Amino acid sequence: MASLKLEIVQEPPFSSVEEEALLNLLRTADCLQRGFHLRTRDWGVTSTQYNVLRILRGAQPTGLTCSAIGSRMIAAEPDITRLLARLKALKLIRQQRDRHDRRVVWTRISEAGLALLREMDPVILQVPKELLGHLTQAELTELIRLLESARKPEAEPVSCDGNHASR
Repeated sequence: MASLKLEIVQEPPFSSVEEEALLNLLRTADCLQRGFHLRTRDWGVTSTQYNVLRILRGAQPTGLTCSAIGSRMIAAEPDITRLLARLKALKLIRQQRDRHDRRVVWTRISEAGLALLREMDPVILQVPKELLGHLTQAELTELIRLLESARKPEAEPVSCDGNHASR
């Protein structure tokens, strides 16, 4: 098994086991993200756009506001508005202002967006097995446990909501 030090051609030792674990996690996440992106690009959408379409499919028929979409995304997206504008230009989503509060914009997946997801589903459903199928069920269960433990709110300063503990 190749170590991270060999992969990134690093001579000096890591400053701590925590640093080595964090860099391994970041490197692995990037490798898996690139592998997933390679599967989605054949349909002309990024993995982030695919994530939004999946979120909106699950929120039918009501749709979601921009902030609600952002809170459900796998990876934080700093410019949801621009991301949604690209999906709208591709005719994969529809947007409508709220009747009671014109500041609120509701976003729904379009029929074209649903059709795209139906086409992608058989291929994309195989991606987790392609990327992680070499791990045993026990290893996957332990990996999930460890990753969830690393994200626990009491494990400050790590937080998915952008907040961190003051020191």
